[in-house]
Formats: sequence, structure tokens, C-alpha cells
Amino acid sequence: MSALALSVLLSLVSAVAYAGGAIVQEQVAVSHPDEHYAPLRRPSWWAAVALNGLGGLLHVVALAYGPLSLVQPLGALTIVFALPMAALFVGRRAGATAWRGAIMATVGLAGLLSLVGASDAQSLSTAQRVFAGLVTAAAVVALMIAGRAAHRHPVVRSVLLATASGIAFGMSSVFTKTVAVDWTGGVTAVDLPALATIGVLATAGLMLSQASYRGAGLAAPLATLTVVNPVVAAAVGITMFGETFRYGTTGTALALSCGVVAAGGLILLTTERIQRTHAEASAAEALADGDAFVPAPAEEPADALVREGVLVEQVAALREELLVPAPATPEAATGHGPSDELPPPGEEPPAYYGPFYGAAYIPMPVLDRHRARVKS
Repeated sequence: MSALALSVLLSLVSAVAYAGGAIVQEQVAVSHPDEHYAPLRRPSWWAAVALNGLGGLLHVVALAYGPLSLVQPLGALTIVFALPMAALFVGRRAGATAWRGAIMATVGLAGLLSLVGASDAQSLSTAQRVFAGLVTAAAVVALMIAGRAAHRHPVVRSVLLATASGIAFGMSSVFTKTVAVDWTGGVTAVDLPALATIGVLATAGLMLSQASYRGAGLAAPLATLTVVNPVVAAAVGITMFGETFRYGTTGTALALSCGVVAAGGLILLTTERIQRTHAEASAAEALADGDAFVPAPAEEPADALVREGVLVEQVAALREELLVPAPATPEAATGHGPSDELPPPGEEPPAYYGPFYGAAYIPMPVLDRHRARVKS
């Protein structure tokens, strides 16, 4: 196997390891929402740490066998691998919008990284290291404060924390490159603060990435982290290490276009997750209130009107005017006036009532079968 093919294989396996670590982190965040940053007592979280470490190690080895312009874009495939792996292993399927956003973010990032040209190995001076460390710490703290302020919007909070995590990981890569360049001439005491900075930034990035998966799903925070990490490293490389875009002005314009595509993918993923979160919250509220399965009545029943105190007086007056029908008498049946004499026992006609309660009573003539026929 050639060195180039080995570099491609290692890059793909690294992306799969990163994707697996992200899936495990998201599952830990879902199963243990109270532990935000470092659930140290969860073995699954340590498994995610091991997968992320394996991905980083394979990425470094791939850089040793292949060019940076090939290895870095292949690392952007993490989000593309994560979506089908999540559907396969944990049953979390992504919609069409999430897939479009993930593909846009990956293509834009891969194009951007492929346009960054290589430069001679350089290191940062002490002043540059202090400046870079202070700016990184200020940016990470500011994003953490903003994420805490946006606690009512889980997706926005997640994207802010994922951005902070990407900045921490990207700057740890910058300091790693600086130390690697310094070690070519021997290890000195000047590199000890840089090593400590690498450890702090890597730990902060891991904890922030863990917190970013709480309440926001997998795609949006992972895509944000995947894009921000190499973009920050490339930006520092251009500004401090003298790296440039290939093909001059044309390459710069293409790089900006790729950056816009990647940003559009992130926005698409974020808005898709926000809409899904709102839909889930609305359904949960309707289910909790019991409104989802109770149809609205066409008319308010009379008893409900009485209970609510509506038309109470009208109903009471109407009840006073109701007439209770008396049993029919022979005089009423023959059309004669009322009589004070009661009919003989056994000859009372049966009482007739209306078909509905409270309806008007209309007495009907009662025919006596023993009555003699009247002949003219």
C-alpha cells in the first residue's frame, strides 16, 4: 500500500472514530442530563474519550504519511459518517434537511481546507503565544457566558458551546504544531507552558463538546464543532504562520465561497433542529394539558350554561310558567266544560304525556268503546 493510500485510509478511520465518539457523547448527554460537562462516573463517557483520542492519533499519523491538503478535508467527513451511524446503532434518524445541511457543511469545509496552501514550518514567538492564549481564553469564556444566558433555547446554547469547543480544539492544534516545530531543535523549558496550554485547551474542548450535546441532538453541535475546529486553525495559520490560499485571488474567492457554503449548512442544521424542538415542545404541552384529544363542543349544553350562571333567571322564569298536565276527563274529551263530579271508578281514561320532557301538552280526544253510537 502506498503512503498516499495509507493516509486516506487512516483519515477515513479517524473520521469514523470521531463520529463514534460524538454519538456516544450525545447518548450520555441524553441519559444523564444533569451532568453537563464531565460525567466522570459514566464508563460510556470514557469510551467516548477513548474514541476521540483514537481519532486524533490516527489523524496525526495520517498527516505523517500524506499531505495536509488531503488529510484535513477528509477529516470533515465526520458529520457525514455520524448521521448513518446514529441511525444504525441508536435508532436516531436524520431528516432530509439535516442531511442537506451536513453535506453543505462538509463540502464547504473540504473545499476551504483544500485551498489552503502549505508553508515552511514556523513557530510562534513567546509574545504571539501569550496573545493567542489570552484571545482564545477570552473567546471561550465569552461563548460560555452567552451559552449560559441562552439556557431557555437549547439549540442556540448548544451551537455556542460547540463553537467554543471548536475554538479550543483548533487552538490546541496550533500550539501542537508550534511545539512540534520546536522539538526539531530539541526540547526546552520554553515549551512547558505550551504543553500545559495544549492540555488545558484539549480538556476544555472535550468538556464543552459534551455539554453542547445536551438537549440539541447530534447533527447541529457536531457539524459546528467539525467546521469551527479546522477553520480556526487555518485562520491562525494564514495570519501567524504565513500560509496563503492557493491560486492567488481566484483561490481566495473560492475559499470565501466555500466558507459561505459551510456556514449555510450550519445555519440549515441549526434552524432544522430549532423547528423540531418547537414542534416537540408544542406536542408535549398539548398532551400534558389534555387538549390534543378533547374535541370542542358544537354548542354549550343547557346544564353548563346553568352551572356558569348564564341565563339563570330566564330558565327559572320559564320553569315557573311550565304547566303540568292533568289526567284527561270525559268532559275534556267531549268538549264540555269542566265538571266537579269525578268519573266512576274504573272509567278514568289513561293519562297521556308529551313525547319530550317539558314539551307542550296537547290533550287528545278519548274514545270510549262502551259508548253507544249516536244515531240521527
